[in-house]
Amino acid sequence: MKTISKPFALGFPWQTRDPFLFCVYHQDFYPKGKTDLSPDASLAGRSLGQDFTLKDGWRMYHGLRIPGFPGHPHRGFETVTVVQEGWVDHADSLGAAGRYGAGDTQWMTAGKGVQHSEMFPLLNQNQENTLELFQIWLNLPRASKMAPPHFQMIWSEQKPIWQTQDANGKKIQVEIIAGSLEGLSPPAPPPDSWAADPSHSVAIWVIKLEAGAQWHLPVAETGLNRTLYYYQGESLKIGGETLQPGYGIDLPSDQSLGLENSEQESRLLLLQGKPLKEPVVQYGPFVMNTQAEIQMAFLDYQKDQFGGWPWPDSDPIHGKEKGRFARYFDGQIEEP
Repeated sequence: MKTISKPFALGFPWQTRDPFLFCVYHQDFYPKGKTDLSPDASLAGRSLGQDFTLKDGWRMYHGLRIPGFPGHPHRGFETVTVVQEGWVDHADSLGAAGRYGAGDTQWMTAGKGVQHSEMFPLLNQNQENTLELFQIWLNLPRASKMAPPHFQMIWSEQKPIWQTQDANGKKIQVEIIAGSLEGLSPPAPPPDSWAADPSHSVAIWVIKLEAGAQWHLPVAETGLNRTLYYYQGESLKIGGETLQPGYGIDLPSDQSLGLENSEQESRLLLLQGKPLKEPVVQYGPFVMNTQAEIQMAFLDYQKDQFGGWPWPDSDPIHGKEKGRFARYFDGQIEEP
């Protein structure tokens, strides 16, 4: 019988296991926004363009004016951006765009190559702008590394939320981004995703436990990689072992382990999936199977920048009055 692993500290980013490549948790308490949606605060003392130090509770990341990540390329994997609070403005090299947040998820297949920007506009001018999100990188199998780029939205209105109570009436809630639980499933993943095949048992769940709540993780098949990240709370017992917030733990997928929460609400992220068991060669934003394929990715990007950049600057945002929307590669516009 497999046992749970020794807990590991959650850094920036969090460590992951196949089929996941990367997971980062952003929580930034941005100040009020100016009319141009930039921070209404001094940027003095920040390493603009490379600001990853938590100063005054927030970071600019690679942004110079608006916090976020100006245009950058990807190839060979998928990004799953799960926003709990705040807003993300998307723009890409194929002319697609979007604004999403407050419970929405964007699932993007980079495939053979796309540039995109992810900026965090500070829409509130009368109150602070909290941003909380996960970005998860899910590997693509060799057969899908050069798939056409694709993205889709899971709007908060489409996201299934499973809720129950334990024997003492304490609440348990699971937001289901991928996978299924008790008959609840989100919209299907993109067609070339490793998660598109149900037999791969990919699950992305955000779990909330009321103070004192007890819940057993459901049993899945053997041979999956299952990791639980404990990012908010006081303490939690898993299978009798105590886990502190700020730590993750690898769990056997074929055992039902009990979670026993302490006297504060706890929040956790679960990542699970069948491993690809393929070679991984990564260089920055490119993830392929061989070094030669990485070199080809650089050559292809230098050739046409994965479609060019049809925006007037590297960090476009969509204006204060724009609501949530997605404009896809074919020009179709979707609103929740």
